[in-house]
Amino acid sequence: MVTMKSESKDWFRDLVEVMKRLRANDGCPWDREQTHSSLRTYLLEETYEVLDALDKEDHDALCEELGDLLLQVVFHAQIACEDGRFCIDDVCRNVVLKLIHRHPHVFGDAHAETPEDVMEHWERLKAKETNHKGSVLKGIPDSMPALLQAYRLQEKASRVGFDWREIDPVWDKVREEWDELEDAFKSGDRERISHELGDLLFAITNLARFMKIDPETALRECNKRFKRRFEHVEERAREEGLVMEETPLDTLDLFWEEAKRAEGGE
Repeated sequence: MVTMKSESKDWFRDLVEVMKRLRANDGCPWDREQTHSSLRTYLLEETYEVLDALDKEDHDALCEELGDLLLQVVFHAQIACEDGRFCIDDVCRNVVLKLIHRHPHVFGDAHAETPEDVMEHWERLKAKETNHKGSVLKGIPDSMPALLQAYRLQEKASRVGFDWREIDPVWDKVREEWDELEDAFKSGDRERISHELGDLLFAITNLARFMKIDPETALRECNKRFKRRFEHVEERAREEGLVMEETPLDTLDLFWEEAKRAEGGE
């Protein structure tokens, strides 16, 4: 493998220089033709690969995937730099200044002994910023996965007092939305059904927030359980010489229950 010499071992700076070289006129044809738009898929993919490494608690994979994600940051910054908009130093400077500004209990005279104190300071600062920038919901991207977006919208609204004080009304809201969805389904109006289903999902997300459960993580773990158990059903069907499409659901359910018992799940 070809490597670059580095006397200082400033690997971040080396990464920036490697990206500049790849984007140069005599660099890599593929890297030269990339744009912010063409890299969107890779940025999203690398983010999910980092999350997968975290879920698996695979530290070697996490190290590698964080590097791949960092590469995407540097890639976008280099494209912007070539366009005369900003460079990677601007990206780093902005985040450093933001961290210092939003942690006055570390870099200033404020005091914070608990995470709750920190959040109180954070919200006061954000409120001041919002007075100049608009809604407290600004900054939540439309492209964010819908479940996570719902959670963040509710979280930000709650920080300025738009929230219930206790969980009982949240349960009531879930039941209310369930009934409205059931009523909409009976009407056969697909637009209304979609509307009420969205309301129910939003209410359940709010319930998860009150329970201090990350709904994105909860659903991801549920997906993993389904995948494991379904693969067991497929394997058992093969062992019995069955074709799944032709096998009664009752039989497949027995295999499903085997999988649940094997992993001690519900």
